[in-house]
Amino acid sequence: MAFEGVYSIIPTAFTDSGDLDEASQRRVVDLFIDKGVNGLTALGVTGEVARLEEPERARVLQIVVQHAAGRVPVVAGTSADGTRTCISYSRQAKDLGAAAVMVSPPRMAKLNSAAVINHYKALADAVDLPIVVQDYPPITGFSMEPALLAKIAKEIPAARTIKLEDPPTPFKTARILDASAGTPVQIFGGLGGVFLLEELLSGATGAMTGFAFPEILVRIMAHWRAGEIDAAADVFYRAVPLMRFEFQEGIGMAIRKTVLQRRGALASAATRAPAGGLDAATRQALERVLVWVTSQKGMEWISV
Repeated sequence: MAFEGVYSIIPTAFTDSGDLDEASQRRVVDLFIDKGVNGLTALGVTGEVARLEEPERARVLQIVVQHAAGRVPVVAGTSADGTRTCISYSRQAKDLGAAAVMVSPPRMAKLNSAAVINHYKALADAVDLPIVVQDYPPITGFSMEPALLAKIAKEIPAARTIKLEDPPTPFKTARILDASAGTPVQIFGGLGGVFLLEELLSGATGAMTGFAFPEILVRIMAHWRAGEIDAAADVFYRAVPLMRFEFQEGIGMAIRKTVLQRRGALASAATRAPAGGLDAATRQALERVLVWVTSQKGMEWISV
């Protein structure tokens, strides 16, 4: 399975009362696919997976896979603090039709590189699916050095795709590719897309992020693939203020859901506690950046 282009991490849709909103979940799937993404990722960090009950995890993935209906592949987040639990989640994901799993290192006091490699080896031995290795230290508390990521790719063929979210990501992308020379490695940028152009220049193959305007990322990638680097840069640098605004720690998911509600995909922008919604000042700032980006010459194709 070739991982490249734009894989959108979709939010989990909730009603105002906090229940799963299955109709909105399907509309989100349609929105991202209609905007041209190459794949979807469900049950990611920005999908509020940590706030889902066990039966809800399976139901959300089931809805996404069934509604995608083969139009694009679906990657399932199956990270867990225990290897046994991670394997269980991954087997469930395969049974539900996921094309791959995304897994970060387990959270554990004094985690070491040997334990991380053994975690991924055990998963690859137990479940016949490609593994996207998620490198996101703020969540796991463990930073994987380029040499470790290269070692995982060399020793575990199923784990040769990386979702890199440990800045500076362009610099780390180049170091991983240098360390893994001779072993094919695919690297997705994340972090809301804010470094996508520089990541591509460093050798990344695309973006895996939940940015609420996937068509922007899709257009950047289309220009890039066509060798139109200046055109890709023009779209990127015009849109990056919106990416930057959406990717704010603590309130980024609320901003993203507010935009998706505005775009007609979500009936409610609700997040689950302890996360909260947006205050008036942030809403006003969001409106300003939306107007600024979409009113620029050449950016009229972005619909809000």
